[in-house]
Amino acid sequence: MTELVPGGNLPLPAGAVTVRVPGPFDVSALITGEDGKVGGDADFVFYNQPAAPGARLTGDTLSLDPARLRAGAAKVTVVVSPADPGTASGRLPAPVLDVTGPGGRLLARFAPPRPREETVLLLAEVYRRGTGWKLRALGQGYADGLAGLARDFGVDVADGTPPPPAPGHAPSPDPDGFLGLVNSARAAAGSPPVALDARLTSAARAHALAMAAAGRLGIEGGDGVSVHQRLTATGYSYVTVGEHLVSGPRSPAEFVAYCLRTAPPRQTLHDPAFLHAGLAYVADSRSGDTYWTALWARPLTPTELARTASEVVDRTNHERTRHGLPPLAVDPRLTAAAQAHSTDMIARAFYSHTSPDGSRPWDRAAAAGATRRSIGENIACGQRSPAEVVEGWMNSPGHRANILKPDFTHIGIGFAGGGPAGTYWTQLFGA
Repeated sequence: MTELVPGGNLPLPAGAVTVRVPGPFDVSALITGEDGKVGGDADFVFYNQPAAPGARLTGDTLSLDPARLRAGAAKVTVVVSPADPGTASGRLPAPVLDVTGPGGRLLARFAPPRPREETVLLLAEVYRRGTGWKLRALGQGYADGLAGLARDFGVDVADGTPPPPAPGHAPSPDPDGFLGLVNSARAAAGSPPVALDARLTSAARAHALAMAAAGRLGIEGGDGVSVHQRLTATGYSYVTVGEHLVSGPRSPAEFVAYCLRTAPPRQTLHDPAFLHAGLAYVADSRSGDTYWTALWARPLTPTELARTASEVVDRTNHERTRHGLPPLAVDPRLTAAAQAHSTDMIARAFYSHTSPDGSRPWDRAAAAGATRRSIGENIACGQRSPAEVVEGWMNSPGHRANILKPDFTHIGIGFAGGGPAGTYWTQLFGA
């Protein structure tokens, strides 16, 4: 593995490579020709336009296959900016770029100096040299923001695809007055309005297309990808999520009317927890059916995660108090292990007390530094709120026994959104 410095470069092996920048950053890429300009707005890859020939953005990871880039492409510039545009770059950690080759082998790492006043950092470029491709570390700050950067590379910001706006505030076109219809219904129910988010709209369209291609409704499309996986692939992290998957309505007005007709769909549309929405519909040319996907979500923040975990603890302790048992105290080490397990179940696509590497709850607790002599674990997936998950555990004899076990004195909670089920919960108990 090569540690790069600004200006350093290395040859890339044939085949696809991945470039990952973890942390509080948005990753984007600009595909340019020999003249340093994009061929069109489609050459700007970001969370709302996450794919181009030979390039795909999934969360914090950009996958590149230089051989599949559009004709005339000579360079791909990797760009990072603060995920929260209200945060000054100088307050963020220095981004670290990892480059991985075929087979998952780490090829290079680049950690540039922390940016100061710059709002965008040109982190690296993958460029053609003869018949091969190389990577050059840049670490060059750019003060004019993504809009200025996009214009300088030739993206038509005024009339074409805009640069990515602030996460959580990404505007999305309002298809046929959908937002007005929804917010009118929410206001009548006493719920706050939602804003359309381009990431939710993008994921909704991808899922509507998949359902139309398969000719059936479903949380998973014919490609085996769930609607929740499509949403997290856009870079949107949520603390709660809802969806409507419908066929038949001919307009957004008919779609909203359908959702309001019966209790469960109406409850989702009215849910005051949601802040963002996205809608898409696709016609199946074979059957003539129209497939609709609406997504509803509340973004995940450290505050929301802490609030969610605290509510699970409070509801768990309420059940213990009802049964004459002392409340459980929060253990940060159990919390770390529980959170890691929820995240891991999504990352490695499993749902079990035993991880793919064979580790069990007590192994994970010990690895997090917990020293409790006795460990218990509850897991759950698919529940959309702390109330729902605790109720489910209490209705299951084995999970209920853990919650009401007199010997347990401490607890940690983990939550993550994504995967086939949409939400993954972990309770880790210790004595």
